[in-house]
Parts: sequence; C-alpha cells; structure tokens
Amino acid sequence: MALVVYWYDFVCFGIVAASFIGSLWVLWRKEAASRCEDNSEYESLLATRPDADGFVRATPRAHVGSNQLWTSCWRGVHPGWLVATRFVSFATLAGFLSWDIVEWDASIFVYYTEWQVPVCALAIVGPSVIALYVILKVKREPLFLDDLWKPKWKKLNPFWLLCYRAFAFLCMARILYEIVALDGAFAFYFYTQWTFALVMVYFGVGTVISAYGCWRLVCLSAHNPENGSSDEFLKRDMEEGATANYVSYVRGKIKLQSHYAQEEFQQRAGFWGYLMQTIYQTCGGAVILTDVVFWGIIVPFLSNSHLGLNTLMGCMHTLNAVFLIVDTLLNSLPFPWFRLAYFVQWSCLYVVFQWVLHACGFTWWPYPFLELDTPWAPVWYLALAVVHIPCYGIYALIVKAKNSILSRLFPHAFVRSY
Repeated sequence: MALVVYWYDFVCFGIVAASFIGSLWVLWRKEAASRCEDNSEYESLLATRPDADGFVRATPRAHVGSNQLWTSCWRGVHPGWLVATRFVSFATLAGFLSWDIVEWDASIFVYYTEWQVPVCALAIVGPSVIALYVILKVKREPLFLDDLWKPKWKKLNPFWLLCYRAFAFLCMARILYEIVALDGAFAFYFYTQWTFALVMVYFGVGTVISAYGCWRLVCLSAHNPENGSSDEFLKRDMEEGATANYVSYVRGKIKLQSHYAQEEFQQRAGFWGYLMQTIYQTCGGAVILTDVVFWGIIVPFLSNSHLGLNTLMGCMHTLNAVFLIVDTLLNSLPFPWFRLAYFVQWSCLYVVFQWVLHACGFTWWPYPFLELDTPWAPVWYLALAVVHIPCYGIYALIVKAKNSILSRLFPHAFVRSY
C-alpha cells in the first residue's frame, strides 16, 4: 500500500534543504580544513597527522581531538558505557525503521507532489537565504543613540516626538484589541495583522527609548545649568561641504584632536537601538506591501467575508502607513538599503507560518495568491518575491525625499542628513 503524501512534505524538504545549504556555508566559512603553519591539512577522520617535520603543532581552538569522539564528558564513566548506549540507540532505531518498512513497504521513502510546490518553495527559500547572507556579510554604518529619539527639526523638543509615539502606540493597540476581540487568535492568520502588530511594537520601543532620551536630557540639563534650556542640544551648525559636528551630552565624551576641528562624537546605539531601527525599516517595506496589495488587489478583485472593506479594515490599512510616515518625517533614523533583507525575512517567516498551518490540517488560504494547488502558483510566488524590492524602494524614496525636499523648504528648521 502506497503512502499518500501531500504538497507540504516538499515544503519540509525545502526547509531542510535551506538548512543544509546554510550549514554547509557556515562550515565553509568557519571550519574548512585545519591548517598548520606550513599549510599542511588535517584530513584524517580520527587522528591528526603530523606535519612535514614529524611534529603535531597546536590545532585551532574549535578542533576536535580524536579522544573526544569515544570518551565521555563525565569523569569515572567508562567508554564502554558510551559504546553500549550508542549501539542500543542504533539497534532501537533500526528496529522501528524495519517495522515501518514491513508495515508500509518501501514506498515510505518515495514522495510525490505537484511540480509547482517545490518551485514555490524555491521562490521563498532562495530569497530568504540571500537575505540571510546579506545580513551576515554587509558592513553596517554606525547608529548613534541620539538618532533614536532626536527629531529632525531644530526647534522641536524631543518631548513632542515622545508624545506622538505614545499616541500612535495607544491608537494602534486599541485597534488591534478590537480586532482580536472580534476574531480571536484567528486575526493573526493574516499578514496585515502581523505588520500592524510590528508597527505597534516599533512605536512601543520608540516610546520607551524616547522617554529614556528625554530623561537623560533633563538630568544632564540639571547637572549642567550653563548649557541653557533643554533645546540647546538641537542648535547644530550644519553647512554644505563642512564637517558635521555631532553634539552629545553623555558621560565620558570621546574627543579627537585634528588640524582642523575638534569633534564630539555621539554615543553609539546598543542592541535595543539597532533592534528599533531594524523593526522600523522592516515596517517601512511591510506597510507599503500591505496597503498596496489591499487597496490595489484585494478590495477591487478579491473582496470576501474575511477580506471585505469595513471601517476597521480601512483604519488598519491606512493608519499603519500614516503613523509610520509621520514618524519618518519627524525622526532622525537612517534608512540603509541592506535592511531590505530583514523585510524579506519577515515575509518569508509569514509564508512558512502558513505552510506549517496547512501541514497541520488547515485548508483555507488567507490570500488566494498563496495557494499552491494552481499552475499559476510559481508566478504568484515569484511576483511576491520581486515586489519586495519596489515596496522597500518606495519607502526609501520617501526618506530620501524628506532629507532633500524639506531641507530646501525649511533650511533653517530642518536638519539635513549628510
């Protein structure tokens, strides 16, 4: 009797293949072959061969000694017990596998599915692997702590940015609460709710960091009354062709003397700062993708009981972009292109989430273009993979337009990025 297997088995194969390729890449980058000083290689599986002069020199830190392969990490435990444990495990697994083969015949090793399924899996796994490679290899520009909570406007007190972020967070939390109260956990079956929740998380983290920045500013102003009001830190002289002077009131300032000027460099952001910027840039591409798909495809052509247009859905697919764009017009966060990779990973995570749910028995797809039982599925998945580039690019253009247009319209109020 042949075993009936569905499309999601090849999804699992795709995930395993991606993991296998990723592990090979890590091994190639980190492990390779252990080399001695004269470039002789250790290729023996059990014992290290001596160098050309007959001596075995120091091996790399991660090198595995031959005795580690058969001895236990527990003192007093005889290696024979490790041998017995391994043999019993092997015999038990071999017995269960033999039982399975007798019960179902050798067809348990053969899996069949429609051709478009592995193609769709490749369309998702491929960009995900490339995005992971970009994240690991790119050299990111430094992110300064003040950029997380400082407005781009010279006369604007950071307290107002704090208030705006708190207001946006509370509004989005209220809307998300209404949706979850209406649909329960099923609400997170959709990419829109994922993106909406991510934008809300950004405003939550941004509110906390803005509050920390305002608190630092108040404390430093109290300890340094000669610095004037709390707005003094915003008075930065930015001139075309000149070196930008970054002013930061932090303990332990680092001062570099040069022939031309003395610069006070800002304190670099830590983990939470980079996390905030990563979420911000992921949200930038995700809200464009969500709103374009909803207003351009779903509402005109694919509207149904789950995806119909109502007040709540309209607010979700409008306020997510409006709140984020207004924050972009106010904040000082950079928007480098390489973080498109995080946006790709975010969407791939959602697609894998859908595949896992369908592997567990779900039959309904939240979006028709995610279905895998149609010959057009590879085209849809390829289009979804490609559309991430223009969606992220649109938001990158918004950030670039902010720096170029607003600096010309308001040269004395807007701080231009260099």
